[in-house]
Amino acid sequence: MSKPLVVAISGASGVIYGVEMLRALQTTDCPAHLILSSSAGRNLQIEMDLTVSEVKDMAEVVYANKDLAASVSSGSFQTRGMVVAPCSIKSLSGIANSYNDNLITRAADVSLKERRTLVLMVRETPLHKGHLDLMSRAADLGAIILPPVPAFYHRPETIQDIINQSIGKALDQFGIEHNLFRRWSGDQAK
Repeated sequence: MSKPLVVAISGASGVIYGVEMLRALQTTDCPAHLILSSSAGRNLQIEMDLTVSEVKDMAEVVYANKDLAASVSSGSFQTRGMVVAPCSIKSLSGIANSYNDNLITRAADVSLKERRTLVLMVRETPLHKGHLDLMSRAADLGAIILPPVPAFYHRPETIQDIINQSIGKALDQFGIEHNLFRRWSGDQAK
């Protein structure tokens, strides 16, 4: 079995990105290890017709965000890396400042210290300078800042097409193969 990808769903709007990441991973040989913040659980109720239990069922392993002794809190536990989808500004701040008061920020810190891929799908707009400084600091530490900003060259027809393109871009960072969107191959104008 391949190394797992840690998927964290934080409390920002856009929990659909984390849910769709879990769904996409189910079609690969990469197991998903899930961490949900309590705010993410609330946003699942607000934004989607899914329960926390249904989302947990999409992962191979689920960790409590309060469990700082979980396997993913140690660098000796091998993973492919981690994606925080969506990444709230609170989680971004904790990660950028190595403030490991929950498992999401601790597992992200482990990814950085072990030089594993860490993708932060920061979900906030508009951004003030403090947000930008946090993103810059996280990038300086080795994180990949990948806000779910839609592209349109693949001519999306549904909201799902737009979401899939962002999820696909994140999976690309881990070398996980997928067919979530049509890739650019030069001028494709009709």
